[in-house]
Amino acid sequence: MSRSRTKAGIKNTAGKTDNKLDCPCQSGLLFEQCCQRFLDSSLAHPAETAEQLMRSRYCAYVLKDEDYLLKTWHPDTRPGVLHLDDSANRWIGLTIKASHLGQKTDCTGMVHFIARFKINGKANKLEEHSQFEKLNGQWLYVKGDFSQ
Repeated sequence: MSRSRTKAGIKNTAGKTDNKLDCPCQSGLLFEQCCQRFLDSSLAHPAETAEQLMRSRYCAYVLKDEDYLLKTWHPDTRPGVLHLDDSANRWIGLTIKASHLGQKTDCTGMVHFIARFKINGKANKLEEHSQFEKLNGQWLYVKGDFSQ
């Protein structure tokens, strides 16, 4: 099923808003119980852990939410623009392999993940060790080291 984001939630292929869909981050929770609270700017709810931020950023890629991605990117490494609308990627799955630190009381954290996607029908995967830093009480993505 194709999904797009609205302020209220995820819009399904029928064009109806549905917060009862599984969260794209594959946490096992519904979108409204998981990443929606981070992505919905009207809720202003920052991620409490590096893994929550990682999952919500994956959802932002799925939903092509460039504003959220830039807002949660460390200012020292943040690009000016992402051009997500030009991307042919269709994100299809996320697996968190490991997390190190990145809890509520930490200042840094690392999340090792595999994100699966398709480009023109061909399956691909991205494996990354992402580094996060808490700045002014908000978790931010710093950079990622790619695995081969």
